[in-house]
Amino acid sequence: MRLIQGTADFMLDQACAAAIGKFDGIHRGHQELLARILKEKQYPAAVFTFDPPPAVFFGSGTGGRELTTRAEKRRIFEKIGVDILIEFPLNNGTAATPPADFVREILVKRMKTALVVAGTDVTFGAGGRGDSALLARYGEKLGYRVEIIDKVCADGREISSSRIREALQAGQMEAVHALIGYPYSVTGTVVQGRQLGRTLGMPTVNLLPPADKLLPPCGVYFSYVSWRGRHYKSISNVGYKPTVSDRRVMGVETYLYDFDEDIYGMEITVNLLKFKRPEMKFDSVQQLMAQMQRDIAEGKR
Repeated sequence: MRLIQGTADFMLDQACAAAIGKFDGIHRGHQELLARILKEKQYPAAVFTFDPPPAVFFGSGTGGRELTTRAEKRRIFEKIGVDILIEFPLNNGTAATPPADFVREILVKRMKTALVVAGTDVTFGAGGRGDSALLARYGEKLGYRVEIIDKVCADGREISSSRIREALQAGQMEAVHALIGYPYSVTGTVVQGRQLGRTLGMPTVNLLPPADKLLPPCGVYFSYVSWRGRHYKSISNVGYKPTVSDRRVMGVETYLYDFDEDIYGMEITVNLLKFKRPEMKFDSVQQLMAQMQRDIAEGKR
């Protein structure tokens, strides 16, 4: 996959089929857009998105955290077969681009777009004034095709990134899974923790999530770990380990069933399946150990 990042001064050398969007969560609605450009075999499939995301740049209250980090988006796009990923720099200058200029200069001149695929709520250009109607109107004038994809619905409601955020922040992992089409996950490098679990006979692996990753509520989750193409059943704690440390460092600590390999320094993905209980502070390490044993036994069942 060709990656274009950090510059608005680029030029594709052939026409493309482009999907435009924020792609936060890469949920089932986004997947409809991606599937459409991937079917257009005569043109390379291009994804056009913004970096940083508009919600982060304009400070809409997300705290800079995304359902899908930039690194995660890159991995997903490459895996499904996207040919070109354009992470268009969003700054004071580019954000002030009139919508018509965006179409002429970016979509037509630089991307040579033959087909534009977008959702009904697509916005672009200064003040977000560019929309699906403008895309279609200029398509007729400038010679590119436009396909606007209707919102995908679940349980009678539109699937959107904001709806997924609501479910995630409520710890409703099964609902998140249904809306995005795959388990919500956290990817990172295994780091060395306090090794308390090892001394208690319950060795765990620790991840420090990326700062821009939106996490569910602190607590214990049934999970599975993906590593080197294999999946391992597990149980995970998302939080700060209040019983053993006063440090406010958010982490994901995971116990893997029937696993004894050394994976320090390795990249793994923890897939969070179901919320079990909130994170607690116990009066002693012994009480913590007893609860961990109960959690592990229930997870195995």
